[in-house]
Parts: sequence; C-alpha cells; structure tokens
Amino acid sequence: MPDSAIAMPRDFGRLVSLLKGRRAVVLAGAGCSTESGIPDYRGPNRRMRTRTPVQYGEFVRSAATRQRYWARSTVGWGRMKRAEPNAAHHALADLERAGFVSGLITQNVDGLHHRAGSRDVVELHGSLDSVVCLECGDMVTRMEMQKRLEEWNPGWVSAVGPAETAPDGDADVGDDAYSEFVVPRCERCEGTLKPDVVFFGENVPKARVEECWKMVDRADVLLVVGSSLTVYSGRRFVYGALERQLPIAVLNLGPTRADDVAAAKVEARLGEVMPRLVEALTAERGSRWSAAP
Repeated sequence: MPDSAIAMPRDFGRLVSLLKGRRAVVLAGAGCSTESGIPDYRGPNRRMRTRTPVQYGEFVRSAATRQRYWARSTVGWGRMKRAEPNAAHHALADLERAGFVSGLITQNVDGLHHRAGSRDVVELHGSLDSVVCLECGDMVTRMEMQKRLEEWNPGWVSAVGPAETAPDGDADVGDDAYSEFVVPRCERCEGTLKPDVVFFGENVPKARVEECWKMVDRADVLLVVGSSLTVYSGRRFVYGALERQLPIAVLNLGPTRADDVAAAKVEARLGEVMPRLVEALTAERGSRWSAAP
C-alpha cells in the first residue's frame, strides 16, 4: 500500500474527484515505462536529446538506414526484453478491473500494459514483439529476429557493449559502428523486414485509430498518463475529448500540451502516485474490491 506519510501532490484531490463515478479512457505515454528502465523521449531527466528517430521513408528506401536501425536495435533489444511492468502499469490494470478505466490507448511499443494485466488496450504505435515483411506480410516474433541478427553478426552485442536505449528499443550506437552489420531478409520471400511499429512519418492504421475513437466515445473522462502529448497521433484524442466536452485529467512529470485545458493536473512520479490513486478511488468500496482477472 502507498505510504500515507507521503504528502499528497498538488491537485491529487481534484483528480480523485474528477474520476470518481466516471469511466476513463487512458492515453498512456513513454513516462509510464521510465520506472521499468525504459527511458522516455522528452522527460525531465532525458539525456539522449540529439537522437534522430528513424523515418519510415528512409527505412523503406535505404538499405543503409535499415542496417543502422537493426544494428542499434540488436543492442537495445536486451534492455527492452528484460523490462518488467512497474507500479504504474499495475495500477492502471487495477483501475480497469475495478471499473474506473474502460479502455487504454498506449503510445508505447513495449507491451508492458498487457503484461501487467490490462485487457482493453490499443497499442497505437504497434508492438516491438513482432516483425513484419513489407513485401509478403509474413510475421515473425522479435525473439526469432533477434536470434537471426545475433547469428548473422556474432559478437556484435558484446563488442558494442552497454548503450543508452530509447523507448522504441533503438540503442545509441556510434554511426560508424555498423558499416559491416548484416541484416537478415524475409525467409519466405527475401523481402524487407521491419518492426511492427509505426515509425515517424508513417500513418497509424485507420482501423486502429477508429478503435481508439470508440474508446473515447464510451468514456466519461480522458486521463493522460505519462505523455507530454508532443506527437499529434496521441494529442488528437485530447482535441477529440474537448469536442465531446469530456473533462481531461493529466498525470505526468513535466509539462504537457494539455496543461491549459486540463481540469486536473498532477505532477508526480507515476509509480508513487498511481497506486495511491487506486487506493483513493476504491476506498469507498471497502477492502473487498476484486483485483482478480
């Protein structure tokens, strides 16, 4: 249980009042996973600020770009696969089971919400757990791809050593370090393999966006958790909530693009405040509320 001796963050009471008696759709960002050891892109403690994410067009057109991506991802994958859900992930799953969350839209590609037990989840930007062939559509697991990458490039991970990793699993490897890296192709058609995630410059599949809007339509409030809302693909749901006259709550460490329209804004470490939010919202139901699947 959260330590009651810790002072309540500013606006925490307003957040609790806003969520009580309502069903929230959650928009989760990279800040949810920082306490699982996965850095975010724009958080207050972010050091790798000069990193340029791979653009979709460059990945498709350029063999050198694909070589760069997979060389870096081979190193970064180890950190991603070791990551475990943290208290914020588990709290969101608890809120869903208790009936306070009706759906979760995550901008993260790490799969930690599913592993924590959240059920009604849309992975807006896809999942790193899968790799797709751009030519024939064949799918393989990221673990299978990692095995091939390491077999085709023996000693690569140990030679590069530890490297800072981004939320998409891309490690900070020097640009001159991968000129000899060998990228496997699709075993079915020899086509180009790409992680099944939405790259910068790539559109989120229409059906996936429509599924997210259905979540917004059946909710009473939008709760933004761990996102600065810099990227439009997630920020659009803030605009949609405003159009639908849904109240917006924000829980994030640092400024967001929704601070000026939020009915409640709490700045705190998610792993500390999210379990307290569960406790506060379920307190009136007594100690018998069920967290079982």
